[in-house]
Amino acid sequence: EEKAEMHDSKEDPRLFQKGRPEYRSLSCDKSEPVETLPLEEGDSILHSVALSKDCQGPGTITDYFRKLSRLPGEQHAALLSEPRFNMLCCCAVKKIRLFSTSDLIDVLKACVRLAVPPTHHLLNACESEFCRRAWDMNLDQLLLVADCWRCLDRSVPSYLSILFSYANMHWKDLTLPQFVQLIYIVGEGRRSPADLAQKVESMILKYMDSFTLEEVGAICLGLFKSVSGISDHVMRKIADRVSLQMEDMSTYALVNVLKMLRYTRMDHLPLLKELGKVIPARIPVVNIQGIMHITLSCSALHYFDEGIMTAVAMSLPSKVTYCRSKDAAKFLWSFGCLDYEPPNEEEFYSCLIEQMHRKLHEFRKFPEHLLTGLLGLAFVKRFPEELIDFALRDEFVRKTRSSKYELKKDLFTLSKSVEIECPSYQGSLLPPQLCQEITEMVLNFAEQEIYVRPEIVETSSLLQSVLGGPEYVKNHMILPHTRSSDLEVHLAMDGRPIPFNSQDSVVGTKLKDIGISLTDDLMTQLIKGKTNSQSPMEMENEARDRSQEEAQTPHAGDPAARSGGAFLTDTELKVEPRSGHWFEPSLALPQQPQRVKLAIQVSNRNHYCYCSKRLLGLHCLKRRQLRQLGYVVVELPFWEWFPLLKRTRLEKLSYLHYKVFDPAL
Repeated sequence: EEKAEMHDSKEDPRLFQKGRPEYRSLSCDKSEPVETLPLEEGDSILHSVALSKDCQGPGTITDYFRKLSRLPGEQHAALLSEPRFNMLCCCAVKKIRLFSTSDLIDVLKACVRLAVPPTHHLLNACESEFCRRAWDMNLDQLLLVADCWRCLDRSVPSYLSILFSYANMHWKDLTLPQFVQLIYIVGEGRRSPADLAQKVESMILKYMDSFTLEEVGAICLGLFKSVSGISDHVMRKIADRVSLQMEDMSTYALVNVLKMLRYTRMDHLPLLKELGKVIPARIPVVNIQGIMHITLSCSALHYFDEGIMTAVAMSLPSKVTYCRSKDAAKFLWSFGCLDYEPPNEEEFYSCLIEQMHRKLHEFRKFPEHLLTGLLGLAFVKRFPEELIDFALRDEFVRKTRSSKYELKKDLFTLSKSVEIECPSYQGSLLPPQLCQEITEMVLNFAEQEIYVRPEIVETSSLLQSVLGGPEYVKNHMILPHTRSSDLEVHLAMDGRPIPFNSQDSVVGTKLKDIGISLTDDLMTQLIKGKTNSQSPMEMENEARDRSQEEAQTPHAGDPAARSGGAFLTDTELKVEPRSGHWFEPSLALPQQPQRVKLAIQVSNRNHYCYCSKRLLGLHCLKRRQLRQLGYVVVELPFWEWFPLLKRTRLEKLSYLHYKVFDPAL
């Protein structure tokens, strides 16, 4: 069982090489059976090396390496530490320019069999020599040497650059096996030559019907590992082929196709539907990393298939101890993203949370995985307090800054969600100053990218027409940590709209010059709707009293309160939860009895699972928290609202009137 669960990151990607005899000349097969060399003969070779006053010739040295590489595997470590073997390596280095290319390749292959360390001085000399003579070698030899370097786990960027340049010059002469082996090398080298991208696509299309299914998987893995872009057209051709022959494809190759599908964000429904038919029965015998990639592909593509997710959930508890921190986090994220709680939900979630505890030491190195898992749990309203406290401590927050990912927004979403949904939580939270900094960052982005989206701008404008002006609608983020906008509307209990958005009202109004002076008193009337008959002294005293009170109470003008979005016009509240963390008043206030606060959602298809009306986890979390804070969530589902945007203004106004003034509210 343990062997089945272990993924060999060096050998598994090479499985495609078993499919054609041509790969024997392009790759180094360590598993190829050879006649074992007796120990006595190996010792005799080493004795000859020690007795030799001068180094033997290149042919003899090559023969010694070939024979010694056939010693039993358990003898290899002892051989490498043998001084006489080191003498043989020194002789090879000394005479390296005298070796024929085929002999030098045999020496390198012997090093692969013997598992010579990648930093060994003999390998340094071999790399330099192969780079020097590369342009005099043929493509088979160049690919074979590159394969040996991969087997030795040695990074050779200079050699690979030469190989890619050579392949580029001889591109039209590449055979199918040479092309697939080249893409494998590109992937293992984790770099994609920019000048090959277009040629790679044309070659994929040329050989599409001739590739074996394992070769299709190998190509996808090579492109995925090297972060190589690929056009939708080519990816769709690959997906077309796989969807028709998925039953005959190994799970490993299929997972590699899914990785590339995920990378290109390709919504290929025939493949996804076929996946739902083929993969659930295979899940119990797939290793944990393969299951993770299948699950992650579904969530990344927002594709919900209950059969796949249930099969994963039922198989996971017995395999969970094989999960790395990354695997556990991605499982939690995927199920949370798709808002799916499986039939065995308690067993499923408890075993993964326990594994997160066991892998806590790994999260110090990979903080992004802990946040990924905790957000996935938050989506389905699960908050493991010990792990959350660990993630929001100052020490861990500092570690997130060294991650290659931007994690501030994830920390913000987690911390604010805990504040709203876990009133009894006593652990760490993000400091207010950091929350304010992230809020401003999120709101700045929203002003440039979200509030200005055509469907939101038009909906806001139409609502102003329905309700009577800009003071009745506010286009903003009520909950900035949920990263999407709301159109906020307040209604009295009799259904009458209540003006509350004084800021947008003043900014959006252009006063004509009709001879009226804009005095402070008139502005007060315009904004607050009442006549101010106080004397200047009384006004000053009241302002001073109010400023002292507001110094202790967050209010709508503060950045933190502005991020909450709702103005408290009827009452002023001070809400101070534990640990000195302030809620914005609009977030801490249960529903005001004098009014109904609507949070109108202009959703789009990216808020839902693919080809369905199933809301994604983040948006479920947002709506749940809005309701918890006293808002009534009003959906303008994209399948209703977007078609209406192309209809007459009267139809749009009628629809919005029905939504806002629904008696059920």
